[in-house]
Amino acid sequence: MEADYVIVGAGSAGCAMAYRLSEAGKSVLVIEHGGTDAGPFIQMPGALSYPMNMKRYDWGYRSEPEPHLNNRELACPRGKVIGGSSSINGMVYVRGHACDYDHWRDQGADGWGYADVLPYFKRMENWHDGGHGGDAGWRGDSGPLHVSRGGRKNPLVKAFVEAGGQAGYPLTDDYNGEQQEGFGPFEMTVWKGRRWSTANAYLRPALKRKNCDLVRGLVRRVVMCGNRAVGVEATIKGQTQVVRARREVILAASSINSPKLLMLSGIGPAAHLTEHGIEVVADRPGVGANLQDHLELYIQMAASQPVSLYKYWNIFGKAWVGAQWLLGKNGPGASNQFESCGFIRSRAGVDYPDIQFHFLPIAVRYDGQAAAEGHGFQAHVGPMRSASRGAVTLRSADPEADPVIRFNYMSEESDWVDFRQCIRLTREVFAQEAFKPFVKKEIQPGAEVQSDDELDGFIREHGESAYHPCGTCRMGRAEDKTAVVDAQARVIGVDGLRVADSSIFPRITNGNLNAPSIMVGEKTADHILGRTPLTPENAQPWMHPDWQAAQR
Repeated sequence: MEADYVIVGAGSAGCAMAYRLSEAGKSVLVIEHGGTDAGPFIQMPGALSYPMNMKRYDWGYRSEPEPHLNNRELACPRGKVIGGSSSINGMVYVRGHACDYDHWRDQGADGWGYADVLPYFKRMENWHDGGHGGDAGWRGDSGPLHVSRGGRKNPLVKAFVEAGGQAGYPLTDDYNGEQQEGFGPFEMTVWKGRRWSTANAYLRPALKRKNCDLVRGLVRRVVMCGNRAVGVEATIKGQTQVVRARREVILAASSINSPKLLMLSGIGPAAHLTEHGIEVVADRPGVGANLQDHLELYIQMAASQPVSLYKYWNIFGKAWVGAQWLLGKNGPGASNQFESCGFIRSRAGVDYPDIQFHFLPIAVRYDGQAAAEGHGFQAHVGPMRSASRGAVTLRSADPEADPVIRFNYMSEESDWVDFRQCIRLTREVFAQEAFKPFVKKEIQPGAEVQSDDELDGFIREHGESAYHPCGTCRMGRAEDKTAVVDAQARVIGVDGLRVADSSIFPRITNGNLNAPSIMVGEKTADHILGRTPLTPENAQPWMHPDWQAAQR
């Protein structure tokens, strides 16, 4: 049980690294606590609400009671299956905005500006525009990760983009290309009607090589020899054993489990570790801190015509959708149904989008509960760059105990201002001419909910996580006390140990986090191999020419 590189977690970044390191001839051992991703619940894109709510595929984490959200405990799903969260997520593919990465660079993640990461996004992508146009020069066409667009046949999907234009916002053919800002078609990690997780894109091809192996087990801690990581202690088939790393241990266990493993291994805030009787190897106060997420609301409308996906929301409809998918990998089950989106700025003076819309042609919750009204549609909306910060800490020194997850959502006044604005701007889009043939009434918040206080009450009761936790092992310069890893993803203060997953994001990116997490795996693989990073590309993204004075 040893390899050059031991990767903990077969998730979005872990699979990408396993592929690149084994491709370079290194021996790689990936340890994953979860099991197989076989079966229609994961592979059928339209079934996405199932795996996210199944204990078999999900770690089942919940936040502590959130003081600003009526003390509700919010779900925090993380994939416990090969492919990790890319096997249970909504498959939405968003790179993030160029300015996100320039901010990373300016915060001390040297070599992670947009010019530096763009070549990695291109390397990982195999982009299919589906005849909808887009920015081919900004996209990759030969990577392992297939990125496609839905059929966009539902009239509501088109109405959403039209309404955005009617409200005065720009339209964009490719928000992952030159221009993120505006309304346009959404992209997804789906190929030939199947979920194209990192297990399908990266891990399966890697495992065909003799030098890459996958082991099922629960990693308990990193084994240190003085100041150097030499392997991991894991429970495999009921036995606790040490898996040795000849060169490095790489944690890619998620923004929840990577900081937990560092702390269990003696790397973290010294006082907190001592409190749990853990010997301190490196005092890094940033481990587990800087936790960020996107919070969102579902603004739901009842439809005046039977045009939504609700027609399939019964036993016969679901059976028909399932049969179509099983027989031909087509029909509604072949899409995640997020086929239109929008990225806008909340007000004048904001230089790049800070609000994202996911449009869905049905009124339904993430747990699969349809709105009582029947036919409807909704936009998921929320601020992209909340100032609130939380933390992941240890509940005990027992590796099998869930960590303590405190997001501290809505703890900053600016979040309330931004969220109210999100609701009002969404209502304005739904009030446009394009939706006139389809709108019956507003389901939630409900037309009577108008004042700041009423909107705040709705946010407290209905704000939900978009499931984008990140930031708990922040990347920065070695002299930065709050940084956990350096710009090559090496854990500061110890040798032979890296972290590469969404936990190293200095700040949350604009949109869904799966694409940037995979990019982190791709780029870190080059650092691990000691390669010169891909040549930076100084592509200039579109910025609203009048952003200082105009909101749209």
